[in-house]
Amino acid sequence: MPPSQLAPSAPPPTGRYLSLVERKQIALLRAQRQGVREIARQLARCASTISRELRRNAATRSGGFEYRAITAQWHADRAARRPKPAKLAVNTGLRRYVQDRLAGKIATPAGKSIAGPTVAWNGRRHGRRQHRRWSRAWSPEQISRRLPIDFPEDTSMRISREAIYQALYIQGRGALRRELTACLRTGRALRVPRERARGRGKTFVTPEILISERPPTVEDRAVPGHWEGDLILGLASSAIGTLVERNTRFTMLLHLPRLPGHSDPVREKNGPALAGHGAEAVRDAITQAMHSLPEQLRRSLTWDQGVEMSQHARLTIDTGLKVYFCNPQSPWQRGTNENTNGLLRQYFPKGTDLSAHGKIELAAVALALNTRPRKTLGWRTPAEALNEVLRCADRNGVATTS
Repeated sequence: MPPSQLAPSAPPPTGRYLSLVERKQIALLRAQRQGVREIARQLARCASTISRELRRNAATRSGGFEYRAITAQWHADRAARRPKPAKLAVNTGLRRYVQDRLAGKIATPAGKSIAGPTVAWNGRRHGRRQHRRWSRAWSPEQISRRLPIDFPEDTSMRISREAIYQALYIQGRGALRRELTACLRTGRALRVPRERARGRGKTFVTPEILISERPPTVEDRAVPGHWEGDLILGLASSAIGTLVERNTRFTMLLHLPRLPGHSDPVREKNGPALAGHGAEAVRDAITQAMHSLPEQLRRSLTWDQGVEMSQHARLTIDTGLKVYFCNPQSPWQRGTNENTNGLLRQYFPKGTDLSAHGKIELAAVALALNTRPRKTLGWRTPAEALNEVLRCADRNGVATTS
């Protein structure tokens, strides 16, 4: 159909899209041998927008890339028509490639297929510590990035990772069955919108107590008394609290036993957390641990945004610790504590019931860590480093008093 007979399917697009008047101006300036940046400057547009327009909507019937405004408008109107057929629905070869890399069977080096566990898809995300179906399980981004390598000359074998995700999660995009979401690494049956995930901030975390507001003296570890904390979680909602001093790497373990009524089949609705690591239990355990230290070793505490620290204001009043919170999904901002938790997993492996360890056992493990030489301390132990800090504080205190 010639361009003049094609009726537009929608009003001329606005915003970042070009109008017919602008396309006529581009054609005129292009005939005057003006460059892309000069055309963009005169039209008050981005140079990439003009470059994309010349590349996508040029007339190619004559064998070249001559730009005509009416032809370019026809190309743009045709591309803007909706609904458009899904690329995976019309390209059989591409659909077969994506399915094989996403859900294809794994095989031995000799080429023998391995079926793996038989797991029925129930429309929900896979549970923890359960079998998952075995597949090649390439991510949509890996599939998208690999296509130009496997098919360098075939431009029809191209698809974005977002198009693959939409084919899996959005009904009507077709081509891929929803049960193939079980082959993704997350295994999510429903897609979580990015904006919804961003809006999951904790109400008790305000901007003035984020880690960005923490004093610079905490970062350089020059002054002792700044701590990092976290919970080590185990089986059946068991947990152990960990506190690490940034300067000396001295470690304290918090005993968080289950509260009475945890094993009762009937629970009080909206009652207190009985697993032992609720906000009140963690606050009391930290308060008790901090009261065993002198005041100069109680300056600040950095924690992640877990709900167990929702009573941080009361903790600051009770202990004098200024509490700061890391950014979401940023464990490196508590690097000392994360490293210490890794060392503690030697004694408290994942998947074990941590409630079996009492105060005496936790004190013994903490002593073992605090009397172990550390390279970062010049092969001194954390206990020796802490004792040196306390001795210096005593000498300074005596000099000041006199």
